[in-house]
Amino acid sequence: MLLIAISYWVYSLIRNAVPEQKAQAMANADWIWEAEQRLGIAVEHGVNHAVNSVTWLIVGMNYYYATLHFVVTLGVLVWLYRRHPGRYAATRTVLFATTAVALVGYYLYPLAPPRLMDGQHFIDTVLVHQTWGSMASGDLKHMSNQYAAMPSMHIGWSLWCGLTIFALASAPWAKILGLLYPALTLVVIVATANHFWLDAVGGLVCLLFGYLVARLCYGTYPHRLPRQVDAVREGEAAPPPAPAAPPAREPAPTAERALPPEGRRPSPTGPAPQGATALTRASPEPAPAPEP
Repeated sequence: MLLIAISYWVYSLIRNAVPEQKAQAMANADWIWEAEQRLGIAVEHGVNHAVNSVTWLIVGMNYYYATLHFVVTLGVLVWLYRRHPGRYAATRTVLFATTAVALVGYYLYPLAPPRLMDGQHFIDTVLVHQTWGSMASGDLKHMSNQYAAMPSMHIGWSLWCGLTIFALASAPWAKILGLLYPALTLVVIVATANHFWLDAVGGLVCLLFGYLVARLCYGTYPHRLPRQVDAVREGEAAPPPAPAAPPAREPAPTAERALPPEGRRPSPTGPAPQGATALTRASPEPAPAPEP
């Protein structure tokens, strides 16, 4: 967890160090908005105004945007570490690589979120409803780079969480939640006017890059690795089993001849046992003739 905290601190430091090129960011936002209109997917304005009219719903989405992005991601990391240690490092690599390439996007393509566009009448829902906790608007806006909307790491991270849960969780309800989480996050980032639809596409591309890096590092995708660390180590370092030795042959039993009982002729097939006296049968003498 210390590594995760340090990594996020470095990520925030670099993200905020990217120069806030306001003019270029505004021009890019206008181009994105016009491109979405040509594609027929420019519905952000209507969603933003519709959800903002329901106070409890938009306030809930503001808190969702400000908190779950971190809470759910950390929760999935802890779950991986405890329940799937053999897959933890590879899955974490996906997250790190996804975030790293996003920093390149912030630098190369500064983009203003819809809520900061001039003349398009998007509603800054955090500012209007005075929602606590968001660094995107209000008094905290100077603590973060306001022109780093492309790619959306809310989508990149939520997709990472959702796909990880869907691939590794055993309970069906958990798999369903894994799929719903990034879908709901997409609605939230649009309703709060923090991102365009195309920012979400950028987040997806970054995640695909993260999975590619993990596959190059580990030879396969994280969910295909063994669940336990010991299984991974055995699969990598265990030598092949030695061939089984042939069974030892038992010596043939030696026949022991028993001494013949006293008074019996020894077996003609062999000499008489040592110490035994062989008895021979005496021939009978002729009977004497009777006297006259």
